[in-house]
Amino acid sequence: MRRSLKWFAVATTIGMIFILLGGALVTKTDSGMGCGRSWPLCNGEFMPGEVTPELLIEFSHRLVSGVVGLMVLGLSVWAWRAIGHIRETKFLALLSFAFLVIQALVGAAAVVWGQSDFVLALHFGISLISFASVFLLTLLIFEVDKKFDAENLVIDKRMRFHIIWVTVYSYIVIYTGALVRHINASLVCPEWPLCNSSGFTLPDNIYEWVQMGHRTAAGIIFIWVAYIAWLAARNYRDQKVIYWGWMICLILVSLQVMSGALAIFTRLNLYIALSHAFFITCLFGMFSYFILLVYRSKRK
Repeated sequence: MRRSLKWFAVATTIGMIFILLGGALVTKTDSGMGCGRSWPLCNGEFMPGEVTPELLIEFSHRLVSGVVGLMVLGLSVWAWRAIGHIRETKFLALLSFAFLVIQALVGAAAVVWGQSDFVLALHFGISLISFASVFLLTLLIFEVDKKFDAENLVIDKRMRFHIIWVTVYSYIVIYTGALVRHINASLVCPEWPLCNSSGFTLPDNIYEWVQMGHRTAAGIIFIWVAYIAWLAARNYRDQKVIYWGWMICLILVSLQVMSGALAIFTRLNLYIALSHAFFITCLFGMFSYFILLVYRSKRK
């Protein structure tokens, strides 16, 4: 039974990644209204007749979200029964499904009634919380903590501070990145890292402010993660979960920055743009695991 649960947890985690990438694809291809003002049906039909690329992308995203939603519900119930004795299991099970439902309702409201870009930018972040909860459930099912002896992990006050606040701050970076996409400001600054080749100047309009604000926020989180990785290398070499975890985070945040730059240079190549969303998804998953470790360390 436990082996089947492991495979199902992995499949559900991968499914959540597809939901996140599918949502990013919908935004990047401007396919949000591919099914008109109808939800959950497409143009009022279960099987739409006239198929367009936008309709296919939006309908596929809804279909995947519905299937994975049922998988998340199944995983939550299964994990509750199988490993409910682990303190965090029930909370993560509830959180994963609750935020997936919220994400679906926000998406439905955007289709049926319309929403401002500032509200729609929350959509990706809400999905990330659900993904992180499913990811952590999967790690608990695989008993990763036992392999790393995480129960006996001691995290000092400085490292706890950085873990908690870089995770909170990452949500700001994620929101600003989503806002860039939703207000169509991705290419408002044709150069990188500055907005244009004329040197440093203050942004002229809201689109440039959002774009440059996101770049600044991304630069700060890169420096912050690099500093935490340095602390981990200096003070936690004997604790593999902290040391290797932050090395992985440094790689992911570096790839995130590079993919963001390449998205500008390639004029929003779709594969690079989707990899940008993928890297931040993985990075947030790592941050979430560190939050779990902080909670356990503090409790002990």
